[in-house]
Amino acid sequence: MTAVRATAVDVPTEDGTADAYLTHPDDGKPHPAVLFYMDAFGLRPRLREMADRLAGAGYTVLVPNVFYRSGRAPVVELPGFIDPEARPEIFQHLGPIMKSLTPDRAVRDAGAYLEWLARTPAAADGPVAVTGYCMGAALALRTAGAYPDRVAAVAGFHGGNLATEGPQSPHLVAEGITAEAYFGHADHDPGMPAAQQERLEAALTAAGVTHHCEVYAGARHGYTQADTSAYDEKATERHWEALLALLGRTM
Repeated sequence: MTAVRATAVDVPTEDGTADAYLTHPDDGKPHPAVLFYMDAFGLRPRLREMADRLAGAGYTVLVPNVFYRSGRAPVVELPGFIDPEARPEIFQHLGPIMKSLTPDRAVRDAGAYLEWLARTPAAADGPVAVTGYCMGAALALRTAGAYPDRVAAVAGFHGGNLATEGPQSPHLVAEGITAEAYFGHADHDPGMPAAQQERLEAALTAAGVTHHCEVYAGARHGYTQADTSAYDEKATERHWEALLALLGRTM
């Protein structure tokens, strides 16, 4: 792993300013860019740690606070370790904030993040990759569908509600995707049951998207998040292998 340089940055959007975390190899050279979408718990030390690991593999990584309309990160106060007992109170505050990030707003914001990456000297010219975790997997999927000329790879890990029966389900953007896609589902995830997994796979196949979807046996929703009780080290390392392989093929 190479040394990385990280900074806090502000990304202008149509609706305000998104605070974000930028990290990249500390060599003064531009590198392929990755837009990294947070889980619902938001921009915090664990996500910075993950972004730094990705940067150490040779990428320029932007992690925006997608809840910026509700304030700068941390939008909701979090304990150092998030256990099941803490979740109800946290989501009592997060629920309305999550609902306020409508699909239209998410896609509009994605355009601002991609435009910012196109301008930053740390990012190489050319397409970007997008990866997302939990709710971020849906944001990654929507971004790939809305900006096919900019996104070469899209990944989602322990995503929830990616292929519902609703009229704004994320999987409905599949026909617009030109990127290669990878999704690593959590086993027995109530937010992404077998029916949704099959619906997502069918949509990607029908759209002609090069893709691979897997279920991580025994892993729970949120398996990459080491500051939560859902963390699974084996599944997390599997996720890194899959993500880096995808980026190596496409970037």
